[in-house]
Amino acid sequence: MTPRERAAALLDALRRRRGRPLVFMEVCGTHTMAAARAGLHAALPDGIRLLSGPGCPVCVTPVGYVDHAIALSMLPGVVVATFGDLVRVPGSRPKSRETAFPTLVRARAGGADVRVVYSPLDALALARSQPNREIVFLGVGFETTAPAIGAALLRAADEELHNLSVLCALKTIPGAMELLASSPDLRLDGFLCPGHVSVILGPEPYEPLARKHRLGCAIAGFEPAEILRGIVSLAEQADSASPRVDNCYGGAVRPGGNPRARAAMDRAFEPCDSVWRGLGMLPGSGLAIRPAFAAHDAARRFEVRLPEPVEPPGCRCGDVLRGVLDPAQCPLFGTICTPDEPQGACMVSSEGSCAARWHYRQEPSGEPQ
Repeated sequence: MTPRERAAALLDALRRRRGRPLVFMEVCGTHTMAAARAGLHAALPDGIRLLSGPGCPVCVTPVGYVDHAIALSMLPGVVVATFGDLVRVPGSRPKSRETAFPTLVRARAGGADVRVVYSPLDALALARSQPNREIVFLGVGFETTAPAIGAALLRAADEELHNLSVLCALKTIPGAMELLASSPDLRLDGFLCPGHVSVILGPEPYEPLARKHRLGCAIAGFEPAEILRGIVSLAEQADSASPRVDNCYGGAVRPGGNPRARAAMDRAFEPCDSVWRGLGMLPGSGLAIRPAFAAHDAARRFEVRLPEPVEPPGCRCGDVLRGVLDPAQCPLFGTICTPDEPQGACMVSSEGSCAARWHYRQEPSGEPQ
């Protein structure tokens, strides 16, 4: 059976079910874009709805962090190294309406040294090659990127590269899922769990959601048939009132996750409270650089004056990230806010819900591609 045939068979299984309407949420930016690209939202039967949650790491990074990064980029002798999506995310606009939203791109145009890198190891290489410059890596992401950032930080400490530091905004997915599971606005019936994060963590962190909240969980891959297999599992769990954690991505996700990656993450970071765009302060949902590596913590090393964080007027990214608003329902979507002139992070990021909605606008039609 070809992948397309498998996807069609899984869709038929969903269309044949007879039960109450169900609402599931995916919390992975790659799932968000893959499902939109394949047309899955339009192909699902009326009784199954798939929401996009806070699975985009750039999107959930609060505006205050962007302000902090821009301020650091303006310091003499500082090089800011960052993943590409973050350079266009708006920070807090000054009071003057005529002033454009500050971004790292605009800071670079004004003379700041902002460089797009593909890995924390690129920042490490910059620190080695430019010992007279301060290299600040913007540490944004979930458990997927935390081990690599932690490994780079540990290596910098071992090599005594005193000119490399990390502005840390790492977050952990289970805490956000716990909040969403308790939300009266959503009334979810299950979670499509993130594939990449689960490779690091394993399936065990989702078990409290199934036990405490009676919500089914399915870990899925990223091809249309793999996503649909996860949705079929969630529908079966809901219909049978037997929630559990179903690992539908067994070729990549193993019990206990990746021990070496988790060890690097645990050695470099410790849990902390963290602010999420749209979700607020979530206790224990972030990762902070451990005190032993304070010399590589940019927030501790550099003093900068920061503005009061202010979201772009009218931007509804927070509601989109909580799954209570479809991107197209935001009054800015497609008018003021487009990929060329993004007002919010969800339109900037390649994993953002608004960007996915913009690039893959769907009409109810047929099979996933």
